Amino acid sequence: MTFVRSSSTLISWISTGKLQQTVANCVEVTGIGLHSGKVSTVRICPELAGEGRYFELGSKVIQASIDFAKESPLCTTLCKDGHSISTVEHLLSALEATGVDNCRLEVETSDPHHPFSFEVPILDGSAREWVEAIEEAGLKASLDRSGKSREKLARVLTEPITAWRNDSFIAAFPYSKVKITYGIDFLQVEQLRKSGLIKGGSTENAIVCSESRGWLNPPLRFSDEPCRHKVLDLMGDLSLLAQGGNQGLPVAHIIVYKGGHALHTDFARCLSRVK
Repeated sequence: MTFVRSSSTLISWISTGKLQQTVANCVEVTGIGLHSGKVSTVRICPELAGEGRYFELGSKVIQASIDFAKESPLCTTLCKDGHSISTVEHLLSALEATGVDNCRLEVETSDPHHPFSFEVPILDGSAREWVEAIEEAGLKASLDRSGKSREKLARVLTEPITAWRNDSFIAAFPYSKVKITYGIDFLQVEQLRKSGLIKGGSTENAIVCSESRGWLNPPLRFSDEPCRHKVLDLMGDLSLLAQGGNQGLPVAHIIVYKGGHALHTDFARCLSRVK
């Protein structure tokens, strides 16, 4: 991976004009994991202001932070002290987009043979069911341990920054709001299956395209749905920049071509290391 920035004054912080929020009530979702094919349950629960988003895997806690992200094929995985939680991107994207800044994410798995390895359910392959669950729970202002609300801050990009791997790249430029432009180029399904991935994948939770026959499970929800899906992944991966209940997505115009989770998290690490 190659990373280029123009100067050391890359980031400033501004107020979003909003207070940090959490869910008003716990809500529970159960489903199958895309890669493991195992059933798991996620509970989204309220948390105090400043605590951010974190996963509770039995007695182990893993913050939804870029510090714990590791490179893994076709999903984002968080690891700490031998425990892991994979395919976190759609859930985190939904939380970032709906403004759930602080929450406890309790995860249980049905797989007794891998008690330290968890996977977030893929559901229908989008963030729709996560957003519906959050809407069911409702939102409220987070209060800290002193009973006070906290202002929500956001990173603002002040200089251009670029990261790339081979012919894939992310370039971000100063802009007045969050804007994302994404170009795609996907792998074929058989390559993934031969690699031992997508054991829980089906036409119920993925959109599948054949070079000879076109879309195998139309209709698409949007004409640009594949690009929208990559934007969803990017939002979830960049949400790992969130600290202390603040916004994860940087205020910038982010342009991506042939991106993936590895490049997304490379870029997030670049931003996390500069001030």
